[in-house]
Amino acid sequence: MFQLLKKSKKSEARLGEVKTASGKFFTPAFMPIATWGSVKGLTPDDLKKIGAEIILANTYHLFQRPGDEVIKNTDSSYLKSTEKKKIPFQQLKQKGLHSFMHWYKPILTDSGGYQVFSLSRFKKISLAGVEFNSEIDGQKIFLSPEKALEIQKNLNSDICMVLDYCIGYKASKKEVEKSVAITSLWAERSKKYAQKINFSNLIFGIVQGGVFKDLREKSLANLLKLDFDGYAIGGLSVGEPEKKMKEIVSWLAPKLPEEKPRYLMGVGYPEQILEMIKYGVDMFDCVIPTRHARHGELFIRNDKKIIKNGKVDYQIIEIGKSKYKAANVLLDKYCDCETCQKYSLAYLHHLYKNNELLYHRLASIHNLKFYLDLIREIRLAIKNGRL
Repeated sequence: MFQLLKKSKKSEARLGEVKTASGKFFTPAFMPIATWGSVKGLTPDDLKKIGAEIILANTYHLFQRPGDEVIKNTDSSYLKSTEKKKIPFQQLKQKGLHSFMHWYKPILTDSGGYQVFSLSRFKKISLAGVEFNSEIDGQKIFLSPEKALEIQKNLNSDICMVLDYCIGYKASKKEVEKSVAITSLWAERSKKYAQKINFSNLIFGIVQGGVFKDLREKSLANLLKLDFDGYAIGGLSVGEPEKKMKEIVSWLAPKLPEEKPRYLMGVGYPEQILEMIKYGVDMFDCVIPTRHARHGELFIRNDKKIIKNGKVDYQIIEIGKSKYKAANVLLDKYCDCETCQKYSLAYLHHLYKNNELLYHRLASIHNLKFYLDLIREIRLAIKNGRL
C-alpha cells in the first residue's frame, strides 16, 4: 500500500508512493478539498490539468446531502461512450463517489470527526458516538464509529478516516484526556467493524491529545495496537499558537510508523507545509488556497522556483486593490495554469469587483496550481537530496 522511496539525509522528509483501489499517488501530497464532492467552482478536468492526484471529501456533509445511499448506487452508465473510453476499465466499474463526481483518481474522506469540533453547538457526545442537530434542517443525526465507516464504504472512498473526537486548543487537560479515551475506543470499534464486514478500503487512525505530549503518546500507543493502514495527526490547527503546533508535529511525526503514510490534518500555509514535510509528514489538506482565492488573495511566486534557499519564496496579493484596475500584465509570469496563460490582472480585478463567478474558478485554479507546484518542487528536492 505504501512504499517509502527515499528519505532525506538532512531532515525527516520522505518521498513515497501510496497505492489505492483507484490508482496511486505520490507523497508528499496535497489534497484539494471537495467537501460536497466538488472543489468549489472547479471540474475534475480542471483538477487533472493542474496536477491533483488525490482529493478530500467529507463524510458528514455527503451523508446529509445527497445521502450515501444515493451515491452508493451511482455508476458510470450515464456517461457517453466517448467519455467512458477515457477512463481505465477497472476504475470505470467502480460505483460511488468516483462515478458521482466523475473523478476516477484516489479520494480520501474525513469521518465527520472535525465536525465534532466545528459544529460544537449542534452536537452531543457520548461513548456510543456523536448526536448532531443538523445545521441544514435541525433533524437529529447520530454518527457512531461503525456508521462513519459504513457511510465511507458506501461512498467507496479509497482512504477512510476513523471517527475521532477533535477538541479545541483551549480545552483543559482533563477534557483532552477524555477526547483521547473516546477516540481510542472509537478506533478500536472501527477496527472490529472493518474486520467483521471484510472492509477492503484503506483506513487511517487519528492521533489526538492536543498540545500535551503524554496524551499524544497515549493516543498513539492505543492506535499502534490496531495496525491501521496509515496514521493522521489530528487536533492541531484548531486555535493553538503556531509554535505549539510545530513543537508537537516535530516531536510526534517521527514516532509514527515509518512504513505507513503520515497525514497532518487541516494544515496549512506554504511555509508551514514545507516545514512539516521536513518533520516527516507525507499528506496535507487545507481550505487555504481555495478560500483565499474566493476572498481575493492570490499566491504569487517571486521567481521561477517557489523554494529558494530552503524557504518558500512567494507573496500574497489582494486582487481587489485599485492598483490592479488597469494592470495589463499576467498574474504570475512563472505559472503555466490556465489563469496565468490567458488573463490579465486587470481582468481578474474586474471579475472580482463585480463578483463574477468566473473569478472564483480562475482564482482557485491558480492558487491550487501554486500549492501543487510547491509539492512537486519539494518532491524533486527530496529526490535530489536537497531538502
